[in-house]
Amino acid sequence: MLRSHTCGELNIGNLGNEVTLSGWVQKSRDLGGMTFVDLRDRYGLTQLVFNMETNEDLCIEARKLGREFVIQVKGAVIERSSKNKKIPTGEIEIEIEELTILNAAKTPPFTIEDDTDGGDDLRMKYRYLDLRRNPVRENMILRSKVAIETRKYLAEEDFIEVETPVLIKSTPEGARDFVVPSRMNEGQFYALPQSPQTFKQLLMVSGFDKYFQIVKCFRDEDLRADRQPEFTQIDCEMSFVEQEDILNTFENLTRHLLKTVINVDLKDFPRMTFDEAMRDYGNDKPDIRFDMKLKDINALAQNKGFKVFDDAELVLAINAKGCAGYTRKQLDKLTDWVKRPQIGAKGLIYVKCNEDGSYKSSVDKFFDQEQLAEWAKATNAEVGDLILVLSGVANEVRKQMSELRLEMGEQLGLRDPKIFAPLWVIDFPLLEWDEETKRYHAMHHPFTSPKPEDLDKLDTAPGEVKANAYDMVLNGSEIGGGSIRIHDRDLQKLMFQHLGFTDEEAQEQFGFLMNAFEYGAPPHGGLAFGLDRLCALMGGAESIRDFIAFPKNNSGRDVMIDAPSKIDNIQLDELSLNLALKS
Repeated sequence: MLRSHTCGELNIGNLGNEVTLSGWVQKSRDLGGMTFVDLRDRYGLTQLVFNMETNEDLCIEARKLGREFVIQVKGAVIERSSKNKKIPTGEIEIEIEELTILNAAKTPPFTIEDDTDGGDDLRMKYRYLDLRRNPVRENMILRSKVAIETRKYLAEEDFIEVETPVLIKSTPEGARDFVVPSRMNEGQFYALPQSPQTFKQLLMVSGFDKYFQIVKCFRDEDLRADRQPEFTQIDCEMSFVEQEDILNTFENLTRHLLKTVINVDLKDFPRMTFDEAMRDYGNDKPDIRFDMKLKDINALAQNKGFKVFDDAELVLAINAKGCAGYTRKQLDKLTDWVKRPQIGAKGLIYVKCNEDGSYKSSVDKFFDQEQLAEWAKATNAEVGDLILVLSGVANEVRKQMSELRLEMGEQLGLRDPKIFAPLWVIDFPLLEWDEETKRYHAMHHPFTSPKPEDLDKLDTAPGEVKANAYDMVLNGSEIGGGSIRIHDRDLQKLMFQHLGFTDEEAQEQFGFLMNAFEYGAPPHGGLAFGLDRLCALMGGAESIRDFIAFPKNNSGRDVMIDAPSKIDNIQLDELSLNLALKS
């Protein structure tokens, strides 16, 4: 070994010990008669001292060390005269007797410190340097702990870890596939899996009973903020279970992970239907760390001569508690915020609940004090509160108000990343209408089972059919989702028909699964957690990129290795491919 100890383990109990350390030079300080060097590895930082009086040549050599030089030193542990109580090694230093430069280093393009001067693009280009920084390394360690604890927990619950194929068959359902040409099968292509969905169902048919896998998934979709073309799932499936069994199992897994990794106790996991979530929060992954529910005030606001409300399908209000003191400038800024293209509202109406019990609104011309008092009652607004109102097409205004609610929660400090508020959203619609294609699509995927009591609605009112589907939501982010699956060939065939598949298309793409159902498929269901997202939430970060060792940028590029890239014509010939690039 090139070291006897790490840079994070020596303390006052090691006084007098002869030690060997290896690591990177964090910084050095030349004080004339003495030179101090901070040596760093993944475990911590230790101060080295070189003395001109005792070893002039060694001290001169130490002064030549630059940042990020890799060195080995030998010396004795001594007590520091100026102690640093902020770090575990802050009471000692190493009086150096030998110095070996293992590898010199160029000056890095940004400082390797907790607070760096490197921008995102620069740090991604030199990600191997960024990973030396404590915050980034701690993120990777947290991710490792989550993966280890997941495996431990699921193994104790009798789950079997099974690897499923990465080169599979392309299917048009869901996001776009990444495709891989096959050299040995000319003109044919594999696809990279968007999830191991069909394989884990086949494992249930195989009698494996409980399966899990920490697995890479790939989706070639236009990247929104904080999405990656490749991501990792904790993928699970169980046989002979009902929805409640799955919810309980993975509630307990989530509790275990948060307790063991970051020492957070999660208690209740409330249940909320999809319809309740949309009604009260405007989206299907509500942040319930704070209240501020959406209130339908159609009956109070319409037919009063205010055309904006009268022509609207829906008028929604929220109560921003304690915000009646917002200035005109603040309200104008909030109005501009909701009018941004990303939100798309045409304007914002407000009502201030004044200290004297009166109301001041931007629609005083159309609504009297009595009517505004009814708005206050509907939103549970009291003296000092601010009522905010949006109106428009129902689906659009719910989304807009949901975003405004989150923004107000942010402004009021109600979205503390150290507070964790989980819930289950259940009873999702089985199908959702796509305006572009003018047909229904599966809200989750085509293998989700409809609720038995809604089966007769598939032909008459498909939009009203509920699914045995569920999402786990944490702090306004979906961290996992799943469903009870279809395990009957006839029902699966019927589902494909409602999704617009011909019998031939269904057989060609999913015949292997429907055929398997004819050989004794058990009732089964499962769930997949987004590992990247879960880690980000546990680490109190907004971006999943911070918890991926080598992430892609928002264009799906790896700027460090410059991928994707062109391939050689020889490779194209071997694959029987001829590129016809659009100009």
